[in-house]
Amino acid sequence: MTARHLDAPVVGLDLGGTKIAAALVGPDGTVLARHTLPTPATEGAEAVLDALAVAARAVRGHGSAAIGVAAAGVIDPVTGTVTSATDTIRGWAGTALAAGLAVRTGLPVACDNDVRAAAATELDGPDDDAGLLYAAVGTGVGGAVAASGRMLHGAAGIAGHLGHLPSPEADGLPCTCGATGHLEAVAAGPAITAHCARLGGAPADRLQTVAARAAEGDPHATAAITLGARATGRVLGGLANALGPHRVVVAGGVPRIGPLYWDALCAAFAAELMPPLRDLRPRPPRGGADAAVLGAAALPRTLPLHHPHTTGAPS
Repeated sequence: MTARHLDAPVVGLDLGGTKIAAALVGPDGTVLARHTLPTPATEGAEAVLDALAVAARAVRGHGSAAIGVAAAGVIDPVTGTVTSATDTIRGWAGTALAAGLAVRTGLPVACDNDVRAAAATELDGPDDDAGLLYAAVGTGVGGAVAASGRMLHGAAGIAGHLGHLPSPEADGLPCTCGATGHLEAVAAGPAITAHCARLGGAPADRLQTVAARAAEGDPHATAAITLGARATGRVLGGLANALGPHRVVVAGGVPRIGPLYWDALCAAFAAELMPPLRDLRPRPPRGGADAAVLGAAALPRTLPLHHPHTTGAPS
């Protein structure tokens, strides 16, 4: 079986730090079955692979062709491994994701980063030759880049990790990757929440609390949100100048907190653009909550398949 000739349903798995979403997806993109279960993120990689296998078995039907996994972390689709990850999932870095799941399920597996899989649903099929810049701003800051309709993976699968670009607004702040001054350190949801307290605001338990205070006119909450938004807009505007995308999409929970954030991001983005791009503006994702799982289900049709009980190169 090759990765480009699947005409049976595929299992799509979206692996996050808190839950695993599974769906059986037909060749036409119809969701035939669904299942969710918590991610055993503190129990180690083997427990996570076991949970992925349970989720796949819960939705797979007779004749399932393959499994696609959209997973947190830096994923190398060629080797099927997690090349880098934060501690959100304990011991996740270095995991043989594709091989481990293939052995557990008996099905061939293709895998990729979760944000990149979701971003692929923004492309209009194999004939779409557009350039795409995609950012996902939530607990962290991820992203994806497509050129001529093809997702870029880069060395070790690291292409698109926008949260680890330098940001002047984050100067001196520690990043989850171990460096300092990266975008994620000032633009992610927890980073905005922490910055509100640094500015003198009352400590908050989550970003939504900060957003509610900003809506009531709290100056510390307003400043923290707009700073994170401007930092994101500036980075995306600079990348747009470098990459010349036809579309820029900003997804994730942070942009959904309201117009204060979105308007500040768009203004900062527009201010960075060179004249040929003056009409380009970020937009929300067109896919809904199923974007990542549908993107996962599409992976076996475009990426290498890792088969069970084999040690050779993926097909």
